[in-house]
Amino acid sequence: MKEGLYSFSVILLVFILLASFSTAQDKPSPLTREEVTQQDPSLHASGVKIDPEILLQQLTPRQRVAQLFFAPVYGNYMAQGSSSRLAIERLITEQEIGGLIMMSGDIYGQAALINDLQTLSRIPLWITQDMEFGAAMRIRGSTRITPAMGVAATGDIRNAFMKGKITAKEAKAAGVHQIFAPVLDVNNNPKNPAINIRSFSSHPKLVSEYGTAFIQGIQSEGLVATAKHFPGHGDTETDSHLDLPVVPHDYARLDSVELIPFSAAIEGGVQSIMTAHISFPQLSDSVGLPGTLDPRILTDILKDSLGFEGVIVTDGLGMKGISNYFSPGKAVLAALKAGADLMLMSPDVTTAIDEVMAAVEAGELGMERVDESVLKLLNWKASHGLFESNGEVALDKIADIISSPVHIAESRKIAQQSITVLRNESNILPINPSRYPKLTLVNLSDSEIGSPESSFIRGVREHHPDVSYFEHDSRTTNSEELRIIRQARNSDLVVLGAFTRIRVGQDLQLNSTQANFVRKLLASRTPIVTVLFGNPYLISSIKQSEVQVIAWSNTSVQSEAAAASLFGATDVNGRLPIDIPPTFGLGDGIHIPKSTLHFGMAEEAGMLSGKLAKIDGIMHDAIKDSVFPGGVVAVVKDGILVYNKAFGYVDYEKLTPVQTNTPYDLASVTKILATTTAIMHLVDRGLLDLDTPVSQYVSEFRVDDKAGITIRDLLNHESGLPAFKVYVDQLQDRASIIEAIKNEPLEWSPNQKYVYSDLGLILLAEIIEQVSGQRLDSYVRSQLHYPMGMFSTFFTPKKVGRWYAQSIPPTEIDTLFRMELVQADVHDERAYYMDGVAGHAGLFSNSIDIAKYITFLTNKGFYTGQRFISSERIDEFTSTQESLSKRGLGFDKKSRSGFSSAGTRMSPESFGHTGFTGTSFWVDPEHRLGVIVLTNRVHPYRSYGARISRIRAAVADAAYESMER
Repeated sequence: MKEGLYSFSVILLVFILLASFSTAQDKPSPLTREEVTQQDPSLHASGVKIDPEILLQQLTPRQRVAQLFFAPVYGNYMAQGSSSRLAIERLITEQEIGGLIMMSGDIYGQAALINDLQTLSRIPLWITQDMEFGAAMRIRGSTRITPAMGVAATGDIRNAFMKGKITAKEAKAAGVHQIFAPVLDVNNNPKNPAINIRSFSSHPKLVSEYGTAFIQGIQSEGLVATAKHFPGHGDTETDSHLDLPVVPHDYARLDSVELIPFSAAIEGGVQSIMTAHISFPQLSDSVGLPGTLDPRILTDILKDSLGFEGVIVTDGLGMKGISNYFSPGKAVLAALKAGADLMLMSPDVTTAIDEVMAAVEAGELGMERVDESVLKLLNWKASHGLFESNGEVALDKIADIISSPVHIAESRKIAQQSITVLRNESNILPINPSRYPKLTLVNLSDSEIGSPESSFIRGVREHHPDVSYFEHDSRTTNSEELRIIRQARNSDLVVLGAFTRIRVGQDLQLNSTQANFVRKLLASRTPIVTVLFGNPYLISSIKQSEVQVIAWSNTSVQSEAAAASLFGATDVNGRLPIDIPPTFGLGDGIHIPKSTLHFGMAEEAGMLSGKLAKIDGIMHDAIKDSVFPGGVVAVVKDGILVYNKAFGYVDYEKLTPVQTNTPYDLASVTKILATTTAIMHLVDRGLLDLDTPVSQYVSEFRVDDKAGITIRDLLNHESGLPAFKVYVDQLQDRASIIEAIKNEPLEWSPNQKYVYSDLGLILLAEIIEQVSGQRLDSYVRSQLHYPMGMFSTFFTPKKVGRWYAQSIPPTEIDTLFRMELVQADVHDERAYYMDGVAGHAGLFSNSIDIAKYITFLTNKGFYTGQRFISSERIDEFTSTQESLSKRGLGFDKKSRSGFSSAGTRMSPESFGHTGFTGTSFWVDPEHRLGVIVLTNRVHPYRSYGARISRIRAAVADAAYESMER
């Protein structure tokens, strides 16, 4: 009984609230905000279901017509009483329009404004927005994603799906219900001024595949996707924003090209299609009638031939292709008659509604035609829960969704995969600074230099130490242009970034000033790498450049991806989804494998930034406990620097903060980065054999048990030499110390005991010099470190320069020998008196360079596009040896039992090394994970920092755990 009464009460409530609409006049009097928000409170009450058909019948004819109109509004803060706010409020309260199309704005500005405006509307507003390249197309601060053509260049349809999905997630979080994307136009006319990179391809099949995947991505999140611009805007040379384009093709031609993607989208379940303001005289009964207003296009072809039963949306009715020829009301009237449902951006909503109502009253337009479209919209509003939620945006959820690390990482990945190299003469790419030590970068822009151009120069400078940068834009004078040309002639390589924007009403080609400048640049005879950020068809205007790269759009995410690709920091494998006559065709593109460190983020490598942040706490606690005054931690995964953070200060005075590029005294890590790597290199070159007796190079070893000691024994620390000798209490020059080591008696027979010994590594450095003809520092700098881009890795910092020496944190206050604070000199006393260059200590470096070195190891000896050491040699040295030590050759290995500074989570095959000053690196080859810890824990005295090993282990475990989702 109670249940029956409850049901009856709900039904009665619905009829009462709907009755309020029947009493409304065709031209309702203006309502105040308070009156609107107070009336019909039950309309949006939770749990009350609205029947769209019943609601439709309760609306007056004018209210029904008004539901079809969508007005533009900017998603920025609007003050109460401002003219812009009053204008949109009047359209909502007085005209009772059905929805909004959000223009540009910011995240919270848009969301808050939508919430405000929803409270003014008697029927919840349907919110729409253009989002062709991610929510960032309109909402500042949201995720920007590669344009359609670039997505197709990746060759991975999943990227189109993920683009749609991410766009929809962020759109929904910002209050949007319908996305006006994707563009399904086939861009088969390179001179098209309106579509260009907005299209997926010049080939219908590719447009169909990628467009449908994008639609499915949007609709997987419950939003409505809108395919546009039917029946096709690809083969035009006129922009419909400015005038009415005319396409002379007949139906057979459209059916074989333009209609294919729309047919595929309909079959794939697209819910909405947007019209094109284009005249098709071969199809139309009326010459000069835009497709938006043509029943032959919208009814005969779209509805009848293609079987589309969804919602048809007009393109903006204020565009000149319509407004130049039709009044606001006549345009809407014709669109409704043609079969369109929703009217976007009428230049005069009130006048248009008046004119449509006049046509209804005159019998020119039947209300049944209006009702058909209104019911579609009301059904959408009901099915999306707008009557229950009033379309309210959950402001507290936005920060969890928009521009989340996962979304940004996916956007970066798509951008990287989109980069397309069409020419690479002399294998200039990847650019190696040792081959091209002096680089000039010129950013060419058709306006003023902005954020994307700045991102490009920052990205280039991450990989090259000597970059001269110039801007050529609308402000550049003749004298400045001459200076650029002179610099180009004196450079080893020029990188030209062409940041040409695709704008409504502007030529897509270089202007005369730009073209003349490019001709001069090409005449400089210096090799040129051209990167196009925008119109890809411009490549035919700069065809003489030795390297040609397409980056698809002038956005920061594309700029960063392009810069990384030039230096081999990403895998470049983009393929043209278009034809660029006469030189390039569909599928063209050159593969350049990833070979250098990429500066990225945790989510790009499948890790979680939030979990990596645990390292912050570990380091802060260690600094608080005075384990060290400061330090740097870096994490490398799959060749991506996913974490590189500085903590604390260089000393306990706390005046100079540590920076992420601060170089540290590596101590015994020198044994790996210098000595062991040089040995690998010489063995690979056939200049050294691991089983050659040391006595071949050191005559003092031609006695007794010493005669059998090999290079391998020194690397395994099984030579029988003692672990340590002071020496410097009596010997304080290089020659004397080396002579003493050569004559040092063995403490036990070779291969009988493992004892970690500095002396063996000191001898190895001497052997390297004998074999190569270069001292260790010179050999590793010229043959390995500099060609590998390790620009901050040096012995003897004070000889490098004050800029380098002054950035190094101090180590110990030496009260025994030097009687001073040691800074920018090697901490190890023996290395210090050996002129700062020894096989066991003396190298200084920073986390970025060591991250590059780790990438070199996980790449199995391949870096900056060249093979330094064979993969077999890397495996041999980093694998556990069949020896007493169970180490690698030179490398330390994670302990298989008990404590290890590599932590508890890294695999048993992990390798690395530690340094006495508080430095270390560990590499897990199974997961391609590297962890670097750099500190000066011996400051101010070596008795400090006893817990350093525990800190190393905790950091390694935190890095490993960030891989676990």
